[in-house]
Amino acid sequence: MAVMTVSTLPARLLDRGDFAPFFKAPILDGRPDWSFGAAAGVPVVLFFMGSAAIPIVAQALATLLARHERFDDIGARLFGVTCDPADVADRRIAQRMPGIRHFLDYDRTISTLYGAALPGSDRYQPHILVLDRTLQVFARISIDAAADVFAALDRLSGRPAQDWAPVLTVPDILEEDVCAALIDVYDRQGGTESGFMREVDGKTTLISDPTFKRRRDADIDDPRLRDALAIRLRTRLAPAIQRTFQFAATRIERYIVAAYDADEGGFFNAHRDNTTKGTAHRRFAVTINLNDTYDGGDLRFPEFGERTYRAPKGGAVVFSCSLLHEATPMIRGRRYATLPFLYDEAAARVRRTNIAYLADQAAG
Repeated sequence: MAVMTVSTLPARLLDRGDFAPFFKAPILDGRPDWSFGAAAGVPVVLFFMGSAAIPIVAQALATLLARHERFDDIGARLFGVTCDPADVADRRIAQRMPGIRHFLDYDRTISTLYGAALPGSDRYQPHILVLDRTLQVFARISIDAAADVFAALDRLSGRPAQDWAPVLTVPDILEEDVCAALIDVYDRQGGTESGFMREVDGKTTLISDPTFKRRRDADIDDPRLRDALAIRLRTRLAPAIQRTFQFAATRIERYIVAAYDADEGGFFNAHRDNTTKGTAHRRFAVTINLNDTYDGGDLRFPEFGERTYRAPKGGAVVFSCSLLHEATPMIRGRRYATLPFLYDEAAARVRRTNIAYLADQAAG
């Protein structure tokens, strides 16, 4: 079983308005390091059970499961948190996909982080949190009032979502001929399957999973073209980032041309770009579109609603690597883009420190 990793916020019961801390933990019938931060984008019900053998906890769980259709990963998600291995062994809990999952918190790490358990104490305070799509607490509900969860979800669904994600759009980063030259790089090489980073046995590992991401990438191997791109990022994009976010970007990670193709069903599910040790240095993600003759493939930030974002041809969309984002499925044509990550000197030190955690294929 993987070691849990959690944020370092002080442990206490959360109240309305608090943001739920992220963690990675084992999940029943699934991965040993499921990332709670990926649950954002729809309302979440987080049930700190302790043990489903306790009658009042079992009754609260039954109340929630009696309306299991409310939890479908579209309208809402339900996560139980159990500290009792017998809940699994005796089948007191079960996952129902989509929408109902259980974290295995046998060492009480999650429960302590959220204030349900106290270090060095056997006491446990079962309770239920209702979180909005950004994982901000909307309501804390006692387990003897579990039916109130559905009223809270109803109120939450009637609350308007934040309309705009905190992203920056900058036109005119690359000229027409530079866009064409970058597209030619991809067309000559053909592109190779693009993976994504995930922690596996403590190492940041490159994973390929066509159910999560379908994209092909080509390295920009021409030094002159890499230099031309770097100059334009430094003179045309970095000043806009400095002005908007008060961040001085001095480093660039990766020079690639990526392609999402409708014929291959191109897409990239919701993810964050800095959640592993090998990617923790990343500060801002950049999408520079190289063409505009396609449909679909736009950026969406699920924590901030259904609105989609598209950089103009030759222009950039810039956003924090901490934001949950996705590339929507392609509908027509092929979308070409160059997708650097930007960071600074302080982050470069983080990258040097964490290079030991890169698996061989990720390091390459």
